[in-house]
Amino acid sequence: MNHLLAKPQNTAIQYTQNWQQQLSEAFNTVEDLCTFLDLSPKDLPISMAASKSFALRVPLGFAACMEKGNPHDPLLRQVLPTEDELLVYPGFSADPVGDLPATTQAGVIHKYQGRVLLINTGSCAINCRYCFRRNFPYTDLQLSKQKELAAIDYIKNDTTISEVIFSGGDPLLLNDTRLHYIIEQLDSITHVKRIRIHSRLPIVLPARITDEFIALLTQSTKQIIMVTHCNHANELSSDTIRASLALKRHGVTLFNQAVLLKGVNNDSKTLCDLSERLFAQGIIPYYLHLLDKAIGTGHFEVPRNEALALMQEIQALLPGYLVPKLVEEHPGAVAKQYIFD
Repeated sequence: MNHLLAKPQNTAIQYTQNWQQQLSEAFNTVEDLCTFLDLSPKDLPISMAASKSFALRVPLGFAACMEKGNPHDPLLRQVLPTEDELLVYPGFSADPVGDLPATTQAGVIHKYQGRVLLINTGSCAINCRYCFRRNFPYTDLQLSKQKELAAIDYIKNDTTISEVIFSGGDPLLLNDTRLHYIIEQLDSITHVKRIRIHSRLPIVLPARITDEFIALLTQSTKQIIMVTHCNHANELSSDTIRASLALKRHGVTLFNQAVLLKGVNNDSKTLCDLSERLFAQGIIPYYLHLLDKAIGTGHFEVPRNEALALMQEIQALLPGYLVPKLVEEHPGAVAKQYIFD
């Protein structure tokens, strides 16, 4: 597909039906993305050095949700490699949440009591510039077929584990056959009660939520939870609505985690709109994360005092069930930390 011939935002975009084909057609150069958005790269603080260290990748559907001609679009800010990524910020590191010390020989991240996390893949459908795992050594730690077997054995042998979390990268980039195999293995472990899938695909590549995929989930004997990642109401479209409501109709519990990002969603109206739009399509606002301090992301940080002030504002405007919990993650802590003051 030639992105240069893509239709304007206010007309219908003709998507390839197959999600894997849509993935292969994602924008991977700044020039093509800017052309689609009627922007000149010369007018943006683009850094090719940042792009080389962490590549640009943006599905067409996500780009179509951006405002054309707007260099400050909040969705564009999430994906555009800029000069700010090269700045050095004190306290920022390659492993800001302590994943590496918590990784077992079986390739399982076991931080918290009763829950383990599987790094099923290092790939994503979209490369978010604030990603806390942008420096993660996926080549060494993602689950190969051999490590996958070791991970299943690790879970079988620890009867305190009641929940298994699929993460990455994005676990929904695995094909249905691979996902079915892993879920089938977990179904045979009696002490596992829930399977939680953390994925940005229902938002950025909703075509992934096929009837076949939903059937795969509904065949499981475990309770299935899908945690989406959406930071701004403009990310939600008729396609994301279709995907989330289809999951909800088939008994999948839907939550959302957002990251508080400077220049993207750090005002109360934007956060309120996000919660309202999520809930309207069956997704419960769950967490609002302070930025994980990964190298290259410092320009997105919102200070704690400003985050608390925003929370007070949205608590005054929304019913309690639409107010996400403000949290941050500390390496070595027993759980994510709620922020109250």
